[in-house]
Amino acid sequence: MQQAQPREVPERISWARALIFAVGFFFIAALLIGQIPSYINLEMTSSSLVGFEQGMLGLGAVCIGFFLVVQIVVLLFDPKPLIPPAIVVGLGFIVFAGGLVLLLWAVFSHNQYFPSGTFSAASVLGGKFLWFPDNSIDFVMIGAAILGVGAAWMFYGGLAMRELRNPDRRDMGTTPLIRWLIIIAAVLLIAFIIFFTLVNDQGLANAINSGNLSGTQLIVDSVLNTILAIAIFCTLGAFALRLHYLMRPVRKSTMSGLYLVGIFVAQLGVVFLLAWLLIYPLIAWIHSWSFIGLGDYLTICARLSDVPQSCGFSQQGGYIIDAVVTSGFFVLLMGASVIWRRKRNIVVIAGVTTVALLALATLLTHTAPDEILIAMLLTGGALILAAVWTSVARREFAIVGENNLGCLGMWLVVGTCLFVYLAAFAFFSIPGFHETEPNVPFVAGLMVPAVPGKGQPTVFGSPDAVVMLVVMGILAAIQFYFLVRNRYKV
Repeated sequence: MQQAQPREVPERISWARALIFAVGFFFIAALLIGQIPSYINLEMTSSSLVGFEQGMLGLGAVCIGFFLVVQIVVLLFDPKPLIPPAIVVGLGFIVFAGGLVLLLWAVFSHNQYFPSGTFSAASVLGGKFLWFPDNSIDFVMIGAAILGVGAAWMFYGGLAMRELRNPDRRDMGTTPLIRWLIIIAAVLLIAFIIFFTLVNDQGLANAINSGNLSGTQLIVDSVLNTILAIAIFCTLGAFALRLHYLMRPVRKSTMSGLYLVGIFVAQLGVVFLLAWLLIYPLIAWIHSWSFIGLGDYLTICARLSDVPQSCGFSQQGGYIIDAVVTSGFFVLLMGASVIWRRKRNIVVIAGVTTVALLALATLLTHTAPDEILIAMLLTGGALILAAVWTSVARREFAIVGENNLGCLGMWLVVGTCLFVYLAAFAFFSIPGFHETEPNVPFVAGLMVPAVPGKGQPTVFGSPDAVVMLVVMGILAAIQFYFLVRNRYKV
């Protein structure tokens, strides 16, 4: 008699969980394949490479900072502390305090950028400091990166100290503390969106004290930055704690993957730092190429007497780098989809940490006074996505229902995806960054507009993007509720 071969039961996942995973991967793909390559291309082809310098230094700082945090996590939890957690907490406090002091000094002493003014030392190739032009080094960004590393060290050191006293290694799930951190952050971010839509910070400062507009605006922005910083720390805490619980029962299979991700990100950070350090000598060398006019083909200089300080890359040079960066990230994303079934833990850990990394990169590359508020808003929103993703990743393939999708379920999935996409489209139209052109209009100050320039009319705010965000978000939430309630399985 022929014996039947037992078939493998396919892995099942609920459509609600699958949708959250899809949103996360869509966010990663949109930034890695779309936004970051176009950002680098725009800064490279700009008339001044100062923006490129600031961006590369910011990306390098967030990558190196991420590696330092991963290194401490591995030393503390793989499989037991290799260094005393109390030392990590102490070092973290010192690093945190140093970053906070540097950040506050740079903000309140108006010394955010270096070199500036008449400063000149070891000038080479026409730069102020070595070959660096004005504003190439951002002390606010550096202080924020150092502060974040110190806070993470203290956080994970405290968790390791608690584990020494408690042998429990279960995944605690989304605890009440994690939920409250997410709720507090979400409420603060929503309140800021509403406030910023109605009241422009410069207009508010002018209404409070028009005689000292710059000083008053500094105080107003400091209050708003503090509120947003609280939201960011709440989301970071929720994400870090949830990721800790997610990895705790399976550290033997996840720590190596986390370390591998950290090593790759560190190498990427070194590339960014080398680009920041060597871009001016490199462009001077490329400009000197005389072979079939290749130097002029790749570079453009406003003044031939001021090379490389007045130079930038041509559109052709920007397209080449854009293609290289886009192709590299595309290969990584396709590789993740290939190894998903065999190395699921690595893909999940790499995915959630990449979301957090991209969120922090958005902040550290937009620390200019006219960009920092919106950058913090975007960072908080992305970190909420990362925290929710880590919550969903717990037993992600556990069957929560046996209902087939059916016609109604298909409409719920398609409709939820559509509304989430449109809401995200509106959310990312809020930023007024120099390198982006919003597709949905948004201008802050519907009730209290910005102070117009001399001889210019007053321009009141345009809340279109926020209105669209609210409407699409509510519709997406309604559809997602029924999708969860009906317990559909993939």
